[in-house]
Amino acid sequence: QVRLVESGGGLVQPGESLRLSCAASGSTNSIYTMNWYRQAPGKQRELVASITSGGSTNYADSVKGRFTISRDNAKNTLYLQMNSLKPEDTAVYYCNVLSIYGSSWGQGTQVTVSS
Repeated sequence: QVRLVESGGGLVQPGESLRLSCAASGSTNSIYTMNWYRQAPGKQRELVASITSGGSTNYADSVKGRFTISRDNAKNTLYLQMNSLKPEDTAVYYCNVLSIYGSSWGQGTQVTVSS
């Protein structure tokens, strides 16, 4: 099994930046794809960005050019660098990994973008 703990959320103003982190523990050598999802109030959870074990990345159109996903396999940590934040980026952000044991989720971290 894989356990995930997110950190780095907070309250920022539009145009500012945040970096989210997701520390993985447990059977981390079984992980192949790592993802960031988000869920805004009253909306469905959506995939924000993903990164494979080989380093290939994919982004939602709404965050392309502003967000960067990366992973440090030595530290078993996933990151999401978020720049030029907008009020519509406000949501709870969740770390998700796919491994041989299935899908694992973190508890989420709140990101609020407001002036």
